[in-house]
Amino acid sequence: MRIGSSWRWQLSRAMRLTLRWCRLCRLQRGSRGKPWISGRILELWSYSNLLLRSLFYNSLTNSDTLLDCAFEPVYWIVDNVTRWFGVVFVCLVTILTSSIVVIVYMFVLPTILRTYPAHWIAWHLCCGHWLLVMVVFHYYKATTTAPGHPPKDKINIPSVSICKKCITPKPPRTHHCSICNVCVLKMDHHCPWLNNCVGHFNHRYFFSFCIYMTLGCIYCSISSRNLFLDAYNAIETYYQTPPPDFTLRETTAHKSIIFLWVLTSSVAVALGGLTLWHAILISRGETSVERHINRKETKRQKEKGKVFRNPFHHGKMNNWKLLFGVEKKSHWFTRVLLPSTHLPGGDGIIWDSPPPVSEDTAEWIYTKALWDAEGP
Repeated sequence: MRIGSSWRWQLSRAMRLTLRWCRLCRLQRGSRGKPWISGRILELWSYSNLLLRSLFYNSLTNSDTLLDCAFEPVYWIVDNVTRWFGVVFVCLVTILTSSIVVIVYMFVLPTILRTYPAHWIAWHLCCGHWLLVMVVFHYYKATTTAPGHPPKDKINIPSVSICKKCITPKPPRTHHCSICNVCVLKMDHHCPWLNNCVGHFNHRYFFSFCIYMTLGCIYCSISSRNLFLDAYNAIETYYQTPPPDFTLRETTAHKSIIFLWVLTSSVAVALGGLTLWHAILISRGETSVERHINRKETKRQKEKGKVFRNPFHHGKMNNWKLLFGVEKKSHWFTRVLLPSTHLPGGDGIIWDSPPPVSEDTAEWIYTKALWDAEGP
């Protein structure tokens, strides 16, 4: 049933029940001349409770179902707004990044070429352009690469459940995206800044973009720090009497440098925190969705006196190698420090798990964890 028709039906049903309740109240008011009977009052109260419960009650209803129904219009609005705003966010990232590049080429780079020694000029040219290439490449690939979806034409695929919305098998680590309205392999989250889901086939592009964008913003902030201080002091003199005689190019340069420094510093702090959070998840072999699931499972197993072990955690270094597709030492340079379009390992449907921990080992780990937490 569509959301719009469902809510129209619920609204009409609520109005009908309200009218019936009002009629009963009118009958009650019409008998004011008669003595009030406690049975009638109880009947009115019972019928009111019945009307209220009939709006949401069935044998499978609980508090979570009630909250989902109450917030269903909010979810629908958020999903549709995010879907349309994704295009706006991508355009915003493109415009802001392009403006920073233009300001660097017009005002920062000429200052570096004019005042810095030769070796620092070479370093800035190489480092700055390397970061620019890596940011543009990974952002383009993250937005245009499909995250991966379960095959719908195959029935005999490893699955852990059935998607209630797609009515198709869900392989391990697969989750349904309500914005894209499709299941995503190894779904991490839906990123409006990419207008795309982050999944198995573009997770590396997304994380690499976060790293290089953070490094690029830090580079721009540090490189333009002295120019920012000079521009700030110059703007403070605008309000003097008489004002200083700055040309149009100079005033434009002052405002552009301040805009560059404030924007890059803010993005470096905000995006740096997000990058650090995803780095922690990668080290644990988790996605953003699995983080919440694993926390609940850890708590549930702890209440039983057991230890939950993430089946997709292969060790910190191995998790990073799996993400970046590193199979030998040279790949750290060719696949991580340089643009690369290699595919991730695996198909996103079948996952290799480390060997399970024995029951005695699990009990020992749990006992040791309690000892470390409580102390001797």
